[in-house]
Amino acid sequence: MMKAAERPSAEDSKLTLTEVAELLGVHYMTAYKYVRTGKLPATKVGGGWLIDRNDLDALGATPEPRRSGERIDWSARLGDRLIAGDEAGSWNVIEAAMSSGLEPDAVYLEVLAPALAAIGAAWAIGEVSIAEEHRATAVTNRLIGRLGPRFNRPGQTRGTIVLGAVAGDQHAVPIAIAADLLRSRGFTVIDLGADTPIESFVDAASIADRLIAVGISSSTGGVDDNVIATANAITTQLGCAVVIGGHGIGERARTAHADAITESASDMLNAFDRIASSSTKRA
Repeated sequence: MMKAAERPSAEDSKLTLTEVAELLGVHYMTAYKYVRTGKLPATKVGGGWLIDRNDLDALGATPEPRRSGERIDWSARLGDRLIAGDEAGSWNVIEAAMSSGLEPDAVYLEVLAPALAAIGAAWAIGEVSIAEEHRATAVTNRLIGRLGPRFNRPGQTRGTIVLGAVAGDQHAVPIAIAADLLRSRGFTVIDLGADTPIESFVDAASIADRLIAVGISSSTGGVDDNVIATANAITTQLGCAVVIGGHGIGERARTAHADAITESASDMLNAFDRIASSSTKRA
């Protein structure tokens, strides 16, 4: 709860989310959760949020305890720990989420991915520093390494999918998450990681056993031309199915030759499922 001496003066009627977090004595990600869940009214201005001091006073004066049976926001809890670079704390959050009943794929889709998206949005408007973003990424990579074996499915695979982030995109985490989710659905996955040149996509796909499709990811802007060139090369040289996805996909990239251009992880998984089912029927 805020101390009276810490409250902003009357003329400072609007506060940023960072100022709100400092006054409440919570992390930025917790303050962001209050806004996202409607607990704290806020107005979006440009790329950030502004909160009226009266709304903040009301929140600070009447803290709401968690009601019995109320769903815990694991994503916000994990986001706090990721930004702090706290690997042990982050893993504790994930273990608690799984103990509450979440399966590993739900941990990725409902906890980890939203936490990373919130951190990315906060970084883009300067609310999270580059050092904090790097700490979060480093911890995320280690968490994925620990969670990965839980996604392996025994038995015959449904075929192989080649995944990679397009040249110029340095984000490997979305590829690693997608690879694990696809393995849980019975696919063999060749993960090419970040900044993958066209030749690597083509070489990996050309020697893959029972190739189903190639997935091209773009999580950064400004690489639409590389997305188009990669998709066109794969289609022309290999004639296999192509799925494009990622938050960095622009309008120009949507003109690429692709069997699916996906907006979310769920869309991506469904697209590969459809392609695999079509391949089985043709066989």
